[in-house]
Amino acid sequence: MTRHLLRIDSLAGLFAGSVMLVLSAWLSALYALPRAVLVAVAVANMAYGTYSGFLSRRQRRPYAMIVALVAANGVWAVLCFVAAWHYRETATVFGLAQLIGEGMIVGGMAALEWRVRARLLVAES
Repeated sequence: MTRHLLRIDSLAGLFAGSVMLVLSAWLSALYALPRAVLVAVAVANMAYGTYSGFLSRRQRRPYAMIVALVAANGVWAVLCFVAAWHYRETATVFGLAQLIGEGMIVGGMAALEWRVRARLLVAES
C-alpha cells in the first residue's frame, strides 16, 4: 500500500475538490454552509492533491517535502474541526458530517504518512 499511498492521496484530493467545486452551490444549500467555505475547501483539496501528486511522480523525495505534506494534512484536519465547531449551530448534520469526516480522514492520512515517512522518501518500483 505504501507504494501507491501518495498517488491515492493525490487522486482523492483532486477528485473530492473537483466534485465539491462543481457542486458547491447545491452543497451550500444542503450543508447550510457559506458557498465561499465550500469553494475554499475544494481549492485546498485540489492544491493538496496536486502537491501529493507531484511528490508521487518523484523518484527521490526530500524529507522536508514529506514533512510538509504531513504538516499540511495535520493543519487541515485541525481547521476542519475548527470549522465544524464554528458552524455547529447553523450547519446541517450533513455539513457537520462533511467537515468532521474530512478532518478525520485527513488527520488519519497525516498519521499514516508520518508512520511510513521513511518509505515515502524513495519511490518503490
